[in-house]
Amino acid sequence: MGILCSRLCYYLRRCFTIAIKELAINTDIKFKEVRVIDSDGSQLGIMPIAKALDAAYAKDLDLACMSPNAEPPVCRIMDYGKYRFEQMKREKEAKKNQKVIEIKEIRIIGLGIDTHDFETKGNHAIRFLKEGNKVKVAIRFRGRELGHPELGLELMGKFAKYCEEYCTVEKAAKMEGRNMLMFLAPKSSK
Repeated sequence: MGILCSRLCYYLRRCFTIAIKELAINTDIKFKEVRVIDSDGSQLGIMPIAKALDAAYAKDLDLACMSPNAEPPVCRIMDYGKYRFEQMKREKEAKKNQKVIEIKEIRIIGLGIDTHDFETKGNHAIRFLKEGNKVKVAIRFRGRELGHPELGLELMGKFAKYCEEYCTVEKAAKMEGRNMLMFLAPKSSK
């Protein structure tokens, strides 16, 4: 009775405190026989699951199923809480090194944009591209301007030429309803 009670307490203490489970551990493993690897990496061989659990409990560690599709399944005796902590630490480090690319939008309202306004919009786009973000350029056509999409294409070409030192045209100018859209991507620094 004492051994059963201590195992139950051990199980409750070890398994329910771990919030995220990816591997089947301890009594969640539903195989009859498993190949067991010790905590130091040495192989203990193929044994029934009850004997493998006893070996893990004797060392005050967990039995985790590392490769359930293998024949027979491979389980490892390890400290599962420490394993999860180190795994989450690696994921956080990998996420920290990623660069999130945002899409910034430059909106030009109408085809009759003046040169200073055009240069201001172009300078904003260049600043966004230098920061490593993509830029979505949108021209809003009003009234009779819809009858002259070629003027919009000309303006988009002029805008792309203004920013060409810092970008490549990812998606060419295209009409979508009352708007003409073009996407610019920053030039890769090689």
